[in-house]
Amino acid sequence: MLNKLKFFWAATSIAIVMPIIIVFIYVFRPINRCVRKTSRLFFWVNFCKVEKIGEFDKSAKILVLNHQGIMDICYLEAYYPWDICWIAKKELGDIFLYGHALKAPRMILIDRESKKSLIYLLKESKKKIEEGRILAIFPEGTRSKGGREFLPFKDGAKVLIEKYNLKIQPIVLINTRQLFDTSKLEVRSNKAKVVCMESFTPDFSNPNWYSDLKDSMHQIYTKHYDEMNKK
Repeated sequence: MLNKLKFFWAATSIAIVMPIIIVFIYVFRPINRCVRKTSRLFFWVNFCKVEKIGEFDKSAKILVLNHQGIMDICYLEAYYPWDICWIAKKELGDIFLYGHALKAPRMILIDRESKKSLIYLLKESKKKIEEGRILAIFPEGTRSKGGREFLPFKDGAKVLIEKYNLKIQPIVLINTRQLFDTSKLEVRSNKAKVVCMESFTPDFSNPNWYSDLKDSMHQIYTKHYDEMNKK
């Protein structure tokens, strides 16, 4: 019962804070990144303790992250120093309220049912990079259940990175689903970790570089997952 009550308190705090942030983004669009950082209020009022290991690297052009839930986005929006451009599925832009959190700061929304989606992704990503924004993508394509395994990585991120020879910063998120689980309507913990791995430009002559990336991220993930979830 306590986990349910924590969830509804957290959901209420989001319902209060998010509309204010969205309105200010529309009104003060030139400084929207500063406005978006106020989403750290959510972490303060819910006493969330997210340990960051490593440092963000501005020289990276794309962030590659595993995905557990809304808190992954909230954390990067709150604490990443520079202007992120999230690459997300178009359906998220249609969600009441939350959709405006993607549309107002001009994120890239992909219609995965369209045959032209990859062309659109490449075109829009090039534009955002030229604007000085840092791309961010979840190669799993959807939320995992927050267990010990990743979902398969889809090829969209691979094609994008190879097309523009992008420097990657992998970021691994551990237990963020437990901070706010919208499937079970629970908050099971106030602790999570974010590991900022070393940035690199892939050796594209290695045909396995993308699977190697997943393996290296998963190795970091399981190490910290096992430490945080000891029985």
